[in-house]
Amino acid sequence: MMAPILFIIFSAMIVVFSILTVTSRKILRAAVFLLFVLVSTSGLYFMLNYQFLAAVQLTLYAGGIVVLIIFSILLTSHISQKFEFSGWKKNMFSAIAAATGAILSIITILDYKFAATTEAAKEVDMRLIGKSLLSVDYDGYVLPFEVISVLLLAAMVAAIVVAKKGTPKIIDLPKQNQE
Repeated sequence: MMAPILFIIFSAMIVVFSILTVTSRKILRAAVFLLFVLVSTSGLYFMLNYQFLAAVQLTLYAGGIVVLIIFSILLTSHISQKFEFSGWKKNMFSAIAAATGAILSIITILDYKFAATTEAAKEVDMRLIGKSLLSVDYDGYVLPFEVISVLLLAAMVAAIVVAKKGTPKIIDLPKQNQE
């Protein structure tokens, strides 16, 4: 009974904070909204009994990337820095891209036949987890970890570029005569 309610709450949080992340003009607020999205996503993983993936989501994304972005913002620019308004052309193309992504996602979800399993949950075995982490087979995690490392690198570079974009230049003022 509680699972559908939690799913609705986490899903609503993801949708609301995702919209706030991309529409916020203040970069620090956008980073905090992104943190809420990532924590809500880990909540969904916990509901699905993917504790390992939920822990990775919390430690790697919420704990690592967002903190890195926030620190780079705080160290390289002003906290009150605002993004400029985007033009109508950018808004139109963004709406088209968002609608296309939503339509593709809905079509994919509706076409997939979800089947319940009768298998019992497997017991946690550290050897099995270690072999799965190093495996390149169907249930292996080598490729996702490599993708995550590239994503981390891209997030670090993007955070620095975004944070450095609007830094004010230091201007040397002429010294006044001292009498």
